[in-house]
Amino acid sequence: MKRLSTKISKWFDLLDEQWRDLPIKKQRHYTLGLLAVYVLLSIIVIAKVCYDVGRSDSKLTIEHIENPLIKQKKIPVSIQDSISKILKK
Repeated sequence: MKRLSTKISKWFDLLDEQWRDLPIKKQRHYTLGLLAVYVLLSIIVIAKVCYDVGRSDSKLTIEHIENPLIKQKKIPVSIQDSISKILKK
């Protein structure tokens, strides 16, 4: 576990060094690009939620829950208690 932690730490140090080696202008471009993508995704998600809420019926239907086994005419043979099976070695 300690080796993994050391490798991850070295990898982050390498990434940090590469980031600091970039010119300030390029750092600014990357940061603005990531911010623009984040804002765009946020707007899309908020618009989708508003669209779904506005489109749905405001009625909530409450019904009885029906047992699916009662609807079946026969219980399949494959549904058995696994504890009752005798396994031979």
